[in-house]
Amino acid sequence: MRAAVRALFDLPDDAKRRNADVIYGSGYMAPSATNPLYEAFGLYDAASPADVDAFCSCLDAPPHAREAIRSYAEKAHELIVDVAAKLATSLGLECSFDDWPCQFRINRYNYTPDTVGKTGVQIHTDSGFLTVLQEDDRVGGLEVADPDTGEFAPVDPLPGTFLVNLGDVATAWSNGELHNVRHRVRCVAGVQRVSIALFLLAPKDDKVRAPEAFVSAERPRRFRDFGYDDYRRLRQSTGEHAGEALARLAA
Repeated sequence: MRAAVRALFDLPDDAKRRNADVIYGSGYMAPSATNPLYEAFGLYDAASPADVDAFCSCLDAPPHAREAIRSYAEKAHELIVDVAAKLATSLGLECSFDDWPCQFRINRYNYTPDTVGKTGVQIHTDSGFLTVLQEDDRVGGLEVADPDTGEFAPVDPLPGTFLVNLGDVATAWSNGELHNVRHRVRCVAGVQRVSIALFLLAPKDDKVRAPEAFVSAERPRRFRDFGYDDYRRLRQSTGEHAGEALARLAA
């Protein structure tokens, strides 16, 4: 999968831009003023074989890359819905996440020796429910914030593992029982860094609402119902990418 991803990033810019949005912000992201060292492909819905094939077709992915992406998407989806179900069970709720849409975000950080110490991606939380991340075994740079002090600590890559973290939808869906994770990426070495993230986004009907099992007189509902696509747009329009936008949805 890593080899397939690296081949896609070697495509010319006009070919990369054929990876257009399906939902807001789901397509190719070119380097920007905010994140000049970062670019990424997006695949929505990674849980749909047809959408995976459409992604590969729009980029003219060669057969070996297409097969790697298809196989990885299938196995990663099985993993992420299993982790989500176990997480719900730990909170006393039995439910299935099989039909929740997923998004791949395939990232490349174009580091050089001159960029060491600079930001790869700004401080943010993930907007969805759950993320399964394959880091680059060769170079780290991911840092997570301590929720009490705000200080950042490195998360060094561990070969053969995935990293799991929670996003804003997890906080809202669990009525505050689960906590989103503020994180960032910094350049720690002057070599290209690639990571592959799969996001379990939100319910299929796009409506985020805490189940009644998480609401009581002692723990009243903390957030209004909201649409996930609307929430993505809210984060973008306000520039509140690190979980602050949730406060605008307080019940």
